[in-house]
Amino acid sequence: MTRASGSLFGLAYGDALGRPTEFLSVPQIVQRYGPDGPRDLAEDPALVTDDTQMALAVAWALRDAHQASGPAGAQRSTALTADALEPRFRQRFVTWSLGPHVGRAPGQTCLLACARLEDGYPWQSAAVANSKGCGTVMRVAPVGLVPGIDDETLAGVAQLQAGMTHGHPTALAAAELMALAVKALARDGADLADLPGLLHDRCRSQREVYRDDWLGGLWDRPGATTPDDFIAGGWDECLAAVRRLEAALVAPDREADPCDATGEGWVAEEAVATGVLCALLFPDDPVAALARAARTRGDSDTLACVAGALLGAAHGSSAWPDAWAGRIEYRDELRALGAAWD
Repeated sequence: MTRASGSLFGLAYGDALGRPTEFLSVPQIVQRYGPDGPRDLAEDPALVTDDTQMALAVAWALRDAHQASGPAGAQRSTALTADALEPRFRQRFVTWSLGPHVGRAPGQTCLLACARLEDGYPWQSAAVANSKGCGTVMRVAPVGLVPGIDDETLAGVAQLQAGMTHGHPTALAAAELMALAVKALARDGADLADLPGLLHDRCRSQREVYRDDWLGGLWDRPGATTPDDFIAGGWDECLAAVRRLEAALVAPDREADPCDATGEGWVAEEAVATGVLCALLFPDDPVAALARAARTRGDSDTLACVAGALLGAAHGSSAWPDAWAGRIEYRDELRALGAAWD
């Protein structure tokens, strides 16, 4: 199977297609690309944004942890812990923040948190407390692709990588939902149509589950009363977004801007809901789904990135035109990680 490769390349393809349309209105996008939106990688290489760059940072941190744990397949339970992963996420995030991302609209929350991480702040203090931006969701897909990862470890890893930059509980919960969706498709045999119900159930079952062994005192902020109350607010916001997704799918409209139904995707819970909606509007035509996500008034690169990661996890590499693999930026890294996890 090539579902890991399909997901990793899919998120990069979506990112590349949505990058030029991110700050355009729908009429402007249609004027430039036609009524169907961008459907091909126009550049060589096709450039991506911080979405793909940070997803690669997460992916390599996970690979580093596995390699440090011993022979392949050994000691997985000790490789994926907060103590093992935090310094690796820190190093990879800081390296990204100092790299050549000028002109690619990196998130200000991520940049601020990474500057604090570079200065040696405890990661809970480095995180921007009230931010629930989509930066936690755009980069989390690799967590769902790790071979053999169970749902509880996945939840901890997803929330840790999120919390190192974004301290809002909704950012944590939404990152977990995205990672879980990718795992369900790539590893557990779920169908795309199963995602709304799976996400709904997860929001309800995890509402008061605070992962202290992964998050420590991240919850202890002004206004928070207990860890359970802190995280419950995040799950409640995610559940509201999932319910909007479910309502939109009762009578799906491929022509309407998906942002009308589930939000523009600048915040984490909307990025998940609207990215899933775009994927489900075109479950058997992944390129059309990416074009639909890129042809929105919202955070088009992140929405297409989310949709691409999901569709690639569902269909594998066959979801994408063969010619694209040789034209996408970071193709060697994507290929290496995909091959290792496939």
